[in-house]
Amino acid sequence: MNITPLIDVMLVLLIMFIIVIPIATHALQIPLPTAGPALHIKDENVVHIDEGDALYWNGTAIDRQGLLNQLAATAVMADEPVLRFEPAPRASYAVSASTIALIKDAGVTRFAFVGNEKYREFGLSQ
Repeated sequence: MNITPLIDVMLVLLIMFIIVIPIATHALQIPLPTAGPALHIKDENVVHIDEGDALYWNGTAIDRQGLLNQLAATAVMADEPVLRFEPAPRASYAVSASTIALIKDAGVTRFAFVGNEKYREFGLSQ
């Protein structure tokens, strides 16, 4: 029995499948620190989000990349300082959640939520 035609058909089918498979075009965007810390690092640092969704590091306004640089610098310290996360009551959930994800991705292990006791009653403005 001659199997040469079978092999030829299989090779043609293999080439057709390779051509038809879509190329993977999606990419996973991972934020990476680009520089060292620009602001002072204390023993207890506070990341605050105000009602306008602006980020603050120990009371100083900072952008997301600057926050990532600060967090990466604290995560590699031998005695890692405590990071306190304090969003305002009217801060958007999306910005708060993405900031928590950024903190997690930076490798911070000593993390605390601050001020939750102020929001025991849901829906009451402070």
